Amino acid sequence: MLIQQKHPLTAQQKQTAVIAAYAATGDIPALHDALQQALDAGLTISDCREILVQLYAYAGFPRSLNALAELMKVIDARREQGIKDAEGRAPGPLPKPEEMLAAGTQNQTTLAGSPVKGALFDFAPAIDHYLKVHLFGDIFSRDNLDWKSRELATVAALAAMTGVESQLKAHLGISKNVGLTDAQLAELIPLFESRGENSTAQRLQGALDAVRDR
Repeated sequence: MLIQQKHPLTAQQKQTAVIAAYAATGDIPALHDALQQALDAGLTISDCREILVQLYAYAGFPRSLNALAELMKVIDARREQGIKDAEGRAPGPLPKPEEMLAAGTQNQTTLAGSPVKGALFDFAPAIDHYLKVHLFGDIFSRDNLDWKSRELATVAALAAMTGVESQLKAHLGISKNVGLTDAQLAELIPLFESRGENSTAQRLQGALDAVRDR
């Protein structure tokens, strides 16, 4: 386990989850408002962009591209209003292409807590390769967004979608491996309820109950 977070979720962490959830479901009007709130809460342009780029690995390119287009509109409108949002930082150097498989395998093992194996990956080794090289190698090596934020975005996106309960439970486990607690993850439930996203809150509650204290 990486360093455990001692304090409740920050406003920025909560907004990370909210924008990921709305982007995953393609609710562009709600995403528009959430992006405004995220930038007001202190997320940088780089933070928001990185969350929406990562989203494609879980919700697909169309959702990610549409969300990024909306972020561009929000930024342009805020600039016209004289609002100067912090750009944030770009990712540092990435592993070389020939090093990406090893880097991704190490990242995946650290995040999951042990090497990831199984019949599914034996049956479809290409998907195992893509997960290791691209998702865990390329995306999770981009250090302009920390792993806690990446997992909060992933958990929120999966909770917002239907039919991905297995993956949601897996990423709740990963979230705890990177230093988030059950109590901190549970903070997302009233957050979504307060926004009228009761189905998202219920899916998250059910998954948390299933993995709690594992």
